[in-house]
Amino acid sequence: MASLKTISKLSARRQGRPAPELIFGDLWTYDPAPETADPKLKARYELFINGRFTAPKSGRYFNSINPANERKLAEIAVAGPADVEAAYRAAQKAFDTTWGKMPGAERAKYLFRIARLLQDRAREFAVAETMDGGKPIKESRDFDVPMAAAHFFYHAGWADKLDYVAPGRRIAPLGVVGQVIPWNFPLLMCAWKLAPALAMGNCVVLKPAETTSITALKLAEIIQDADLPPGVVNIVTGAGETGAAVMGHPIPAKVAFTGSTEVGKIIMRSLAGTDKKMTMELGGKAANIIFDDAPLDQAVEGIINGIFFNQGHVCCAGSRLLVHEPVADRVIAKLKQRMKVLRVGDPLDKNTDIGAINSKEQLARITALVKSGVKEGAGLFQPACTLPAKGWYFPPTIFTGVSMSHRIAREEIFGPVLSILTFRTPEEAVEKANNTAYGLSAGVWTDKGSRILKMSTELKAGVVWANTYNKFDPTSPFGGYKESGFGREGGRQGLLDYCRLL
Repeated sequence: MASLKTISKLSARRQGRPAPELIFGDLWTYDPAPETADPKLKARYELFINGRFTAPKSGRYFNSINPANERKLAEIAVAGPADVEAAYRAAQKAFDTTWGKMPGAERAKYLFRIARLLQDRAREFAVAETMDGGKPIKESRDFDVPMAAAHFFYHAGWADKLDYVAPGRRIAPLGVVGQVIPWNFPLLMCAWKLAPALAMGNCVVLKPAETTSITALKLAEIIQDADLPPGVVNIVTGAGETGAAVMGHPIPAKVAFTGSTEVGKIIMRSLAGTDKKMTMELGGKAANIIFDDAPLDQAVEGIINGIFFNQGHVCCAGSRLLVHEPVADRVIAKLKQRMKVLRVGDPLDKNTDIGAINSKEQLARITALVKSGVKEGAGLFQPACTLPAKGWYFPPTIFTGVSMSHRIAREEIFGPVLSILTFRTPEEAVEKANNTAYGLSAGVWTDKGSRILKMSTELKAGVVWANTYNKFDPTSPFGGYKESGFGREGGRQGLLDYCRLL
């Protein structure tokens, strides 16, 4: 009988087209499958203050660059101190006159409307998110946008039930809140921050990351379409100086920050001595722990999902893999084989597994840390792959023979780089997993339910996944310990961080 390869070549010859090219032995290359939805990008985006798009008082703009091809996407306004002041004044007025006095059932209608409008424009937002941030379209399409809508739906459901957030206590909104979000999940972080604050009756001034501001400003268009009262949500864009102005302004009763631990420490020092409430979701160096009785194929897929499908661009990425010594060789072999078929390339291609690194600066940091791993003696493996000539890309990478003294095992890389360590006993696994300044998340892979429960109590991590990884739900609180921050987002616990208990 003719082989599949022979039949395919004969079929191609009869149809007068080139024979399909083989890669990685028996696997065929895919034809390009770019997402064609129109992202409806504007040439220039202004600040969103008091329900209107407003030019910055300084007249300054910066370029938003597509990391996949280094082309300019749009011009983004730079908010100065006067713009931040105007945004906070608008938020305070909206809280005092409308939003803070509005019944929860009425606020819920607006949040439901935002969620539905976001669903209506889901493909458009997914393409814009991918073009602005570099993540694969299937990640934006299948996770980021649906989960953002889910957070608005979930918190809309809470808005008229706030008496049950803290049983036995009365609650009240804080007032005005300042929020700063990072570049790794631009739209989803908007939803994480805005939805609970609005449901509780607060008004917001939000600053997105300078490299990924577009979907936040597109969300402002939805906020307009939803007829949210002017000033309830204000979005100011810019770099570090704008963020500092948002965090340090005297009006907000609370500030919420998601980003690096270093910047989080700066914010906390600057606000020391004030009466502002704070929540911080900071860095991570999560451990994914695989025991010898784990479902290994399932675990390998969990590893791939935890570090490579998102380019390692999540603070809870499973960037440290702890493998039980009896199965270490098998797991590493399976992982290498799986990595060989990961597709790196155009983020808008539906076949792409690993897209572009968000910025040139982030790519330089990843490269430097990988070089340090090689210099310190760890074993490097990268599958053969051709990176696009334009854009910022990095191949999926694993290091073996890693110890806790290596920089790659201690520092947050924020890239598709996995460090593999081994352990002999559960106690050693816990010790190595906890031997970090961070404490955001962890994963445990084992067939024993009792072991999962025991590990979950001993791991110093805000979230512990069992036989899965990177699973999120708006009903479940998320947050960390130690230098991974404090406070929770999502669930009833996340709502409590946006209210006063009376």
